[in-house]
Amino acid sequence: MRLKMVILAVTLFACTTYINPVSASWAFAFVVYDGSIYVTTDEHIDPEQIGSRIGAVTKYSDQEGTYAGNFSNRYPKGTKYFAIAGINVKEAIAVKDDEGFYIKATYKGEYAGAREDMGVKRHWLNFSPYVAAALLVILIAYLLVRRIKRP
Repeated sequence: MRLKMVILAVTLFACTTYINPVSASWAFAFVVYDGSIYVTTDEHIDPEQIGSRIGAVTKYSDQEGTYAGNFSNRYPKGTKYFAIAGINVKEAIAVKDDEGFYIKATYKGEYAGAREDMGVKRHWLNFSPYVAAALLVILIAYLLVRRIKRP
């Protein structure tokens, strides 16, 4: 019985270390557009260089994580993205801030959380807390059934 309690305690500890949320600040200010990440700069773009609107922030978060859609850790939901005349969107885009200025955001690469069909990558580590919790429930049920069956 003592061994079972130790196993149960270790399993519980292991599960809670995966389930506890961890949050931290982002390393830099950015926006995500169409599965690509753009680092915002201090460079202002002349309004005459602004092309067509290409998107907008759909989610804001100042905590690290993986989010779907066009999101930002600096600009609120609804902030608009624009193409810059003469510059490919795979090089840079313009973000219109709340003061009406167009800020240059330079392409850094594919967003690690991007996925074509869902907007977010489904990595196996995302499911590990659920798998650990399910295994814990199965283990507890097994131990309870064995205990009840004993005369």
